[in-house]
Amino acid sequence: MRCFYSSDLDLSADLPDNHLFQGQKFSTSREMLLESGIIRPEEIINVSQSDLHVLKRVHDDSYLSKIYHGALDRREQLELGLPITDKLFSRCATEAEATRQTCHAALTEGVAVCLAGGTHHAFKERGESFCVFNDVAIAVRDLQEKRPGIRIMIVDTDAHQGNGTNSLLHNDPRVFTYSIHVGMTASMTTDVSGSMDVKTVRYVEGDMYLKQLFQSLAAALDVFSPDIVIWVAGADNHAKDQLGKMMLTTEEMKRRDETIIRAFVKNRIPIAVLYGGGYNKDPKLTAELHKNTVASAKKVAAEFGKS
Repeated sequence: MRCFYSSDLDLSADLPDNHLFQGQKFSTSREMLLESGIIRPEEIINVSQSDLHVLKRVHDDSYLSKIYHGALDRREQLELGLPITDKLFSRCATEAEATRQTCHAALTEGVAVCLAGGTHHAFKERGESFCVFNDVAIAVRDLQEKRPGIRIMIVDTDAHQGNGTNSLLHNDPRVFTYSIHVGMTASMTTDVSGSMDVKTVRYVEGDMYLKQLFQSLAAALDVFSPDIVIWVAGADNHAKDQLGKMMLTTEEMKRRDETIIRAFVKNRIPIAVLYGGGYNKDPKLTAELHKNTVASAKKVAAEFGKS
């Protein structure tokens, strides 16, 4: 099972102390995966940044120029929540490329993982809540460029709605966006309706959440048959997350991960796994939760001969 990554993904050096975005989680989770033997070194594929024309399929020229030249105004910077540095464009274009390659690998191999990705709050003309470029929509448009009739399902179990993704992909009959997230969050984001939005109560317990997730996802699959699933996993469902407003335990999140991946792989539906958000009080636990998601993908892939 291939995992797509770059050492350029970490942002910790550019962030102030105690910033909510844990910019080191990408390299930390990678180290955990290698040290535990879950992933072999040769399974990690290093990527470089996406070509500009790939980003332009989704984002306005003027917005891309603003990020490249560090020209966001004060309001735009506050909405984005990240410092504007000369590395931000290349870093986020690299993340988009990792997701793009992950999706193509999943389509041919059954399961693939991006050791980052899931920046689902980015819109056509602006970024929001730590999301600069919408890697999900970028990957969708690239898949459609190569296979125009492909049917793509976005499964978003991050604790927050993928509002940017919904905005960018609405009214496309070839795409189905499913999101299960906290209703009435304290987040600064504004909901944008998708194909199926499932809202949980704030501080939902694990059993209730998992029941709601599995029932609603089954209902989504009753109305849309995908050729590939892009899954934004999210580590912010955990009880100790600072932003997620959910109460899942580590074991309940493992159950979520394994059940989702097995459901698609068992039915021969390729799945591309993306990290999504994670803002645990303990940064190492955030990285561990992402590592656990990859471990579940590896386990299920091996069971079905796709590792």
